[in-house]
Amino acid sequence: MKLTIDGITIDAVADKSIYEICQELGLFTGRLSTDPIAAKIAGRVFTLNYVPLRTKDIEERESVRRAVAASGGVIRLQRYRDPIGRDVYMRTSQFILFLAISRLWPKAEAKMSCTVGSGYYIKISGAKDFDVDALKSEVQGIVNEAIPLKRKRITTAQAIDFFRARGMEDKARLLEYRTAPHFNLYENGDFSDYYYGEMLPTTAFLRSYDILPTAEGVIFVMPDMKNPDTVSNYREMPNFFSIYKEGQSWGELMECETVADLNDLVSSGRIRELIRVNEALHEKKFSNIADMICERGARAVMLAGPSSSGKTTSANRLATQLRVHGKKPILMSLDDYYIDRDKIAPGPDGKLDLEHINTIDTELFGKQLSALLNGETVELPSFNFKTAKREWCGHRLCLDERTVIIVEGLHGLNPVLLPESLDPRLVFRVYVSPLLPLNLDNHYRIPTSYLRLLRRTVRDFESRGASVQKTMSMWDSVRRGEERWIFPFQENADVIFNSSTLYELAVIKKHIFPLLTAVEPSDECYDDVRAMVKVLNYVKEADVDDEIPPTSIVREFIGGNSFYRKEN
Repeated sequence: MKLTIDGITIDAVADKSIYEICQELGLFTGRLSTDPIAAKIAGRVFTLNYVPLRTKDIEERESVRRAVAASGGVIRLQRYRDPIGRDVYMRTSQFILFLAISRLWPKAEAKMSCTVGSGYYIKISGAKDFDVDALKSEVQGIVNEAIPLKRKRITTAQAIDFFRARGMEDKARLLEYRTAPHFNLYENGDFSDYYYGEMLPTTAFLRSYDILPTAEGVIFVMPDMKNPDTVSNYREMPNFFSIYKEGQSWGELMECETVADLNDLVSSGRIRELIRVNEALHEKKFSNIADMICERGARAVMLAGPSSSGKTTSANRLATQLRVHGKKPILMSLDDYYIDRDKIAPGPDGKLDLEHINTIDTELFGKQLSALLNGETVELPSFNFKTAKREWCGHRLCLDERTVIIVEGLHGLNPVLLPESLDPRLVFRVYVSPLLPLNLDNHYRIPTSYLRLLRRTVRDFESRGASVQKTMSMWDSVRRGEERWIFPFQENADVIFNSSTLYELAVIKKHIFPLLTAVEPSDECYDDVRAMVKVLNYVKEADVDDEIPPTSIVREFIGGNSFYRKEN
């Protein structure tokens, strides 16, 4: 049979891995920016250690590996600049880092904590005489060993006994909820672990990185996204990091730090109490933010956040709390300041980048905000998404001494929106993001982007009739826009609001699982969907929608949100 690898067609050789084929084709240069680190076949991601054609396939003739047959032998290599490549690189770095810690400090407990900017934080306890330089040296030694990273398949029951015998109770408890009969491990000596996805072919591929000390552990700094041959310029984000830690503290308090904890709460029925406490916590936070706004005397609130963070519900709940203070909040959207689509120049690829700051009439917004805060009457624009043009519908606004504007939008924290002449004390900035503090186990944190994608997929299907495939096809573009236009400004917020809830994975599973499992292997988004399913397979579904209040942020995505109901 023929294989086509990045446009190069060759004859398949039995029992030869993609890694070996790439070596023969001269595709490895020793540079992370150009070297392949994973492969995509028929919508699925594979390690480079995958063998496209086995002797068994030749002997049985009709037996061709399913993904290879579905793709017609087409293999697309993934590199670090690809989102898939970065995920593979990060998983491998975690394996190497935890392996190094286990070698140096066998009795230490290391936990994946959170992702902060271009790095991720590992919390380490019980490591006597911890030394970050020793850890760096050990990690580099493991890289130099060029350890092949190949999976070993064992039964789930064996895996549970294996982890329990080694004191890894978090993994053992999680696997007790696993329905699949088998489980995969990566091993080196006495150390075994798994990171729920593909890995680099060997540890030697970990080329660009740094390890920085923190008060309770280390930050592992990833390669630069634009220039992977160099390490990212890590920028400390104390405000963002403190919100993560606050969320983890609440997880500890509510005895819900891992998915196994969440499953136990579902099984016992105590998830209802978790919902009530989580929602009360959110309400208290909105009340505190309203207090801060009023204490400052701010007249405008700029509220921003990435896709599916719950901005609309957050804006409405904040407005309710401001009314408690005797204020008259008015909701505005930056979407109404979009420039007519036919006046926007396309990008180099010929497409409109609708998340670019240049799609917003920043000059008009700045002038109108200044005028409003100066007591002038202003006619506000309205953007018609059907005609893709701005309209003037006679909507006039003048603020009185009790009015507070809440401006919601993607670019809400971008300083270009605010004129230099505007008194900064009159503006209060809020960043909203679901910073889920829940881990799958101690070594694998569920990414914030994972929760947002689940939310968006359910919402787009329920309220907009969009298929899973359509939502997934837009996600990479959405993420690129966020990385460019939202994340650089998040640390500038006066307040960061964590819009995640510890219970929602168990609730949202009922709504999304049938949609995800209906996606066919032939779909381009199949592997992305498969990664979502892989995590949800460990989550016990909870049928407790009746416990979730109509003003909950979760309701913005599963339906029944009272802020979306039209007044009679």
